[in-house]
Amino acid sequence: MIRENIKKILVPLDGSKNSLRGLDEAIYLARQCHATITGLYVIPISKPITDSQISYLEKYLLKNATKFMSKAKIRSAQNGILFDSDIIYGKEGPKIIHYANNKSYDIIVIGSRGMGSIKEVFFGSTSNYVLHKSKIPILIVK
Repeated sequence: MIRENIKKILVPLDGSKNSLRGLDEAIYLARQCHATITGLYVIPISKPITDSQISYLEKYLLKNATKFMSKAKIRSAQNGILFDSDIIYGKEGPKIIHYANNKSYDIIVIGSRGMGSIKEVFFGSTSNYVLHKSKIPILIVK
């Protein structure tokens, strides 16, 4: 019954080991449900207006995001799962919720802690935000 309902899985990624654990769990779920995965990497800065305004830090963050998403795509392909990726800019929690709602995902699979500097008791600040604000099911992976 559940297998038929999950066709689109959103996996927020940030380059951390926990986000990779989230991806691995999403791959397992996708194999069981014959679903596709979209990896979403949110760069926590405002989007530059033009290419000429991109600073060294922004280039570095974008390069790391692109490299990590490429690894995630390979990891998914090795398991026979179709993986789409998207890199966006902004505040992580609200961007993830907005993206998930606009694209009609069936579930969000997210690591419990990412690379954020704020450590909460059980969850990272982004996963905690997504857990409380999302209207679609969430799977938090520790």
